[in-house]
Amino acid sequence: MIYKDKNELQQKCSEIIKIDGNDVVIENEEEFKNVLIDDLIQTAVFCPDQATMEAAHWLIRRAGAALGILSSSIQALYEAMGREEIKGFTVPAINIRGITYDTAQAVFRAVNKGKVGPVIFEIARSEIDYTKQRPVEYACAVIAAAIKTGFNSPVFLQGDHFQINAKKFTADTAKETQAVKNLIWEAIEAGFYNIDIDTSTLVDLSKTTIGEQQNTNYSLAAELTTMIRDLEPEGITISVGGEIGEVGGKNSTVEELEAYMDGYLEELKKRGESLKGISKISVQTGTAHRGVPLADGTVAKVKIDFDVLEKLSALSRSKYGLAGAVQHGASTLPNEAFDRFPAVATAEIHLATGFQNIIYDSAQFPKDLKEKIYEHLKTEFKSEWKEKDTEEQFIYKTRKKGFGPFKQDMWNLPADIREKIGVELEKQFSFLFDKLKMNNTQDLVKKYIKPVDVPLEIPASLKS
Repeated sequence: MIYKDKNELQQKCSEIIKIDGNDVVIENEEEFKNVLIDDLIQTAVFCPDQATMEAAHWLIRRAGAALGILSSSIQALYEAMGREEIKGFTVPAINIRGITYDTAQAVFRAVNKGKVGPVIFEIARSEIDYTKQRPVEYACAVIAAAIKTGFNSPVFLQGDHFQINAKKFTADTAKETQAVKNLIWEAIEAGFYNIDIDTSTLVDLSKTTIGEQQNTNYSLAAELTTMIRDLEPEGITISVGGEIGEVGGKNSTVEELEAYMDGYLEELKKRGESLKGISKISVQTGTAHRGVPLADGTVAKVKIDFDVLEKLSALSRSKYGLAGAVQHGASTLPNEAFDRFPAVATAEIHLATGFQNIIYDSAQFPKDLKEKIYEHLKTEFKSEWKEKDTEEQFIYKTRKKGFGPFKQDMWNLPADIREKIGVELEKQFSFLFDKLKMNNTQDLVKKYIKPVDVPLEIPASLKS
């Protein structure tokens, strides 16, 4: 249920959790996990009263901290990968666009079964808009799912593709840069201690030299890194990612990586001798976000250049001490491709559209709701329907934009339907964790990640 105001929220919580200063004490853990957390996350996402919503956000985050669920940076583990102290696996970064609370539970169930260590939950700048999930809401859904499933270790929240829009940047550089800075600030406040800066949209291939092509990319990345270092909480080094080639463009090269890193490190040095740089580098190897839809709506098979991925990963570690290269746009690849990523020492792999497809294409997903969503897309996004696209291609390309307008419809699907879809998702998460060699890596988190409990001031609505 959704609590209508702070009084109802406080009354429902009173026998289960107590507020102690800026902390939460859980007095009835079983009742909290079985009932209250479901109501708190519904209130945190859908309550029309802003003060009550913010109170639910605070209660979820502080209750998570009381149970050992602390938002953390993966920096120390990635530094160990850069030193080649640990290797042989690829960290999955999972974008959840819809039914976030249930989907995150499916992730944690697979994590618990496989004794999986570092898994990143991320959301991109564009996804925040079309799924209508601000960073604090996304963080709360993940933490609530961890509570629900009995997961009690650090969680890794990541801003994915905090990207500069090239057209907006050209029209008004200061305004577009500030928009990304504002999002970074908002995300850090919400507990996102891993942030991928994407200024690769500003690479200018018309320039003569590779250094000139990458100049704006690495210069702005250094500026944004400096801001992140100024904002990061005491005791936390935020893991920052850079990107040398826009996903869906031409494949990246060694020369581009070197030009970006050398220029970036030089720019960073000008801003402060001791400033820590990025921990990983995103490259382009042949994939495209969402995959390439064919006329019948299925996805074309894409061939990844694993030789390029392996070469760039190795160089980023040996020369720059990074964890390695990051692969984007991978969730729609054929299943037989995934065990190649740890084999070529890929540091991190980003997975999104495949999980969206499981939700929409599940036999459990109500046909009437799907038809309602698709009719909405055909009306509201008609301008995006390219003349050469079939209806199936158009729907495939745009249905990610149905998650925002129909968020509450999806969250409120009957429990048995959500449970069955969750089982399908969990099966895929378990498959991917196995292929990426992530099973039995929990000890690595315990060894390298020292979580910090960042103070979170109690909202005024709960002070009484």
